[in-house]
Amino acid sequence: MKNIPLDICSFGATPELYVEYVKRAAPFTMEDDHYHDYYEIYYMLAGQRIYFIRDRSYSIEQGDLVFIHKHELHKTMQTGDSAHERLIIHFDDATINRLAGKHADLLLMPFRHASHIIRLPRQEQLAADQLMRRLLAEIGQRPEGYELFPPQALTELLLTAARYMQQHEPVPLHHATPMHAKISEVIRYINAHFAEPLRLGGLADHFFISPYYLSRMFKEMTGFTFSDYVILTRMKEAQRLLRDSEISITDIAAAVGFDNFSHFGKTFKKITRVSPREYRKLYL
Repeated sequence: MKNIPLDICSFGATPELYVEYVKRAAPFTMEDDHYHDYYEIYYMLAGQRIYFIRDRSYSIEQGDLVFIHKHELHKTMQTGDSAHERLIIHFDDATINRLAGKHADLLLMPFRHASHIIRLPRQEQLAADQLMRRLLAEIGQRPEGYELFPPQALTELLLTAARYMQQHEPVPLHHATPMHAKISEVIRYINAHFAEPLRLGGLADHFFISPYYLSRMFKEMTGFTFSDYVILTRMKEAQRLLRDSEISITDIAAAVGFDNFSHFGKTFKKITRVSPREYRKLYL
């Protein structure tokens, strides 16, 4: 089966509801350093992947549901056999409010889950799998009225996940190795201190790791280079401040760790493809 995109209702470059299926046999790692202003559900139909989200990596297997909140940094990477099938669903706040009304907060509960991953029991997992395959069939065959099914499937999937979370303790997802846990510590430190000067050598000393080993393991376990991760974390916070505050752009640059305003502007435009001023206007 080829990629099957379904754009039910789009606004600019950000779809209100978007479904995409991909089946791959060749090795693949996401090239883009990735975050966005809509919600994402990632469902593993077959195979295995490594998924980095916010501050740690997870081993994802068949049947797993991954819930990624808005503006959450994430990236998928290959592990073991490269063959895999996955389904993603993107939707925004307007969509969930329209579909769920006063129950929108309940349906968004899985996105507030600390581990991002829900591994349903066998019976519920089979039901979720049937729902996702029905969704693929509707999109692929496109019978009359197929556009009605994706919103229904999204609502049912979110309700299943939310009710499961209300009734069960989450299954603990352990770090694969002590080094995975150590890299998560490093990332949490970066997330908390991004406004300060951050150097690979300084962090290596702080965490008692050699700079070379830290650099290599950081890239291997997250998919990001150390410097790229620091820059993206700073840019993500800059975007939040531009959207949600009236702080001047000069002060925002300083608040996210840039001592050179020109460098901040060039870096921001390279990542977002618009200037900080243009970005703020988009959200006014």
